[in-house]
Amino acid sequence: MSNRDQQGLRLRARLRALYHGASPTAVRFRYAVIGVDLLVIAFFIAAPTIRNHGLAFYLADYAAATFLALDMSARAIAHGDIRAWLKKPIVWVDLFVLATLLFPTWLLNLGFLRVVRLWTLIHSEFFWHTVGRRYDNTRVEEIAKAASSLLTFVFVITGFVYSSFAGRHDGVTGYVDALYFTVTSLTTTGYGDITLPGVWGKLLSIATMLGGVSLFISLIQSILRPHKVTYQCHDCGLRRHDPDAVHCKACGKMLNIPDDGV
Repeated sequence: MSNRDQQGLRLRARLRALYHGASPTAVRFRYAVIGVDLLVIAFFIAAPTIRNHGLAFYLADYAAATFLALDMSARAIAHGDIRAWLKKPIVWVDLFVLATLLFPTWLLNLGFLRVVRLWTLIHSEFFWHTVGRRYDNTRVEEIAKAASSLLTFVFVITGFVYSSFAGRHDGVTGYVDALYFTVTSLTTTGYGDITLPGVWGKLLSIATMLGGVSLFISLIQSILRPHKVTYQCHDCGLRRHDPDAVHCKACGKMLNIPDDGV
């Protein structure tokens, strides 16, 4: 084995230990990555309002691109099988987000889609293996995922409305107006003080109402749904059971659900 191959194996082992290990160093590393990721997401949310700041905006843009590229490269190396890693839908979403960062001028009109990074972060195993170690596969995880889906939807629609109608329509003069329109449409309040013009504006309003209401209902259901734990029955394969279940409610098989103090 060549010296380069040995170095590659050592690098893969090191990254795998950091991204998937349980040592205090690995946990601190993942918390740091998530903290930077949240700052990048905050930049994505604020980007529509600061993209006219010239050099400062582009410096922040390429700094975010550098972080995302390094993080994705490290995860790919830690995973080992690049082809299997590329088959994950979340990876392709992150690759698209990276493309909008690397080519901010060409893909300026699609910049609002960067906020989808919030959804990919909260729905990733990496996040729950770190922050949600005590809550993995529980009600807390379901609520967090439902909330992130709703927030991502709100900011994606807000960014689209702002980039498409701000300055071109009297009703939308700033980012707050776009956010206000999104929330009032999502909640079907419809005060009528801000409306989007034309057929496309009406279609966008309908899509916002239907998509937003669906995600909001999903969030409410995850909050009100009786608490379940994920533990697969060895006989019938049923995965969701009551926390104190002794027998599988589908086949009657004796269960041995670990008690995590829930």
